[in-house]
Amino acid sequence: MIFALNQMVIKKMNEIIPYGRQLVDEDDIDAVIEVLQSKMLTQGPKTAEFELDLCNVVGSKFGIAVNSGTSALHIACLAAGVKENDEVITSPITFVASANCIVYCGGKPIFADINPETYNISPDEIERLISKKTKAIIPVHFAGQSCDMERINQIVKNAEKKYGNRIYIIEDACHALGSKYLGSEVGSCEYSDMTVLSFHPVKHITTGEGGVVFTNKTEISNMLMKYRSHGITSTPEEIVYKKEGFNTSIEYDKPMMNQWYYEQKILGYNYRITNIQAALGCSQLKKLSSFILRRREIVNIYNKAFQGIKNITVPFESENCKSNFHLYVLLFNFKNIGIDRASLMKKLKSRNIETQVHYIPVHTQPFYQNNYKTKWRDYPNAENYYRQCLSIPLFPAMTNEEIEKTIYEVKKAVI
Repeated sequence: MIFALNQMVIKKMNEIIPYGRQLVDEDDIDAVIEVLQSKMLTQGPKTAEFELDLCNVVGSKFGIAVNSGTSALHIACLAAGVKENDEVITSPITFVASANCIVYCGGKPIFADINPETYNISPDEIERLISKKTKAIIPVHFAGQSCDMERINQIVKNAEKKYGNRIYIIEDACHALGSKYLGSEVGSCEYSDMTVLSFHPVKHITTGEGGVVFTNKTEISNMLMKYRSHGITSTPEEIVYKKEGFNTSIEYDKPMMNQWYYEQKILGYNYRITNIQAALGCSQLKKLSSFILRRREIVNIYNKAFQGIKNITVPFESENCKSNFHLYVLLFNFKNIGIDRASLMKKLKSRNIETQVHYIPVHTQPFYQNNYKTKWRDYPNAENYYRQCLSIPLFPAMTNEEIEKTIYEVKKAVI
């Protein structure tokens, strides 16, 4: 019996430890099966239930669920009215979707360098770059830590007064479900017009692929719903061609909208989330607090293990934010350590520990260099961070043995 247990431990220790992955249990599987056995696989009641549950968690009035975080960013920019010749300020330390959504609308991404302590977009840089051409700001809550939204909100208000233009704030909170800023849930839109989340498998909860846009403004919510579904409406008050849309027969006391009728008001997209995905999301959301608690436990162990080690910098957490720690990013002074990042990653992978780089600065990508004339050395803080960063494994299903193995192997490789 002891031999068998030892064999199980050895097998577990030899399994690959990814930098992040989903945790799906029997409750999640049952929730999906229930929908699969129902009559509605898409556009069903689970989507509305998921949206309501999400709003209750973050404290927003409206939540419009879509098929990916990228789609959510796109329709948020559309709802903000981003168009050709508009400028939108965002961070270079993010996934490319945070900038691509601007380009999809014809706008011009303006990158602002990061705060070297938090790795989030610098409010000072936003203030320096904001202009009469600025249509929106997209602060990215990197790794789960909220940007300084109170300061960003004030900068935008001052710029609106100065230039006489409406400037939207769209929080890219794809890393930040369950994080708090100044005591408020990220997603409450207390300091913004819209907040976007992602439900990719490495995020805090997953729907396979999926996303949501939160807002507290009715008119924005209505626009988001149209953009999500081909630009179509069946709302009686919005119908333009009333003779076509309504039955005025004397059989009815008042005009009744024809059951089949709809109108396309704007050019929208098929960004709808399915009932299947929403069912998984509802089930996953019930476990959010336990997922965050486990991540915190792992982060505390990591911090204790790596704090004070020469040539390694542990993540900083602002006193204004309680992060959900989507990622655990260490900075390595590779030159002093005497090993390059590629070699370190290869060495750790040989020990079944996967790591990742989050992220290659967006302004250095060929598309942005070729089309927007960005270049290396434009944003020194972002580039300095990139040269040193490495995300190590962090996900709720990690065992204590996997945590200790990760710590041991990282230390062994660099000390």
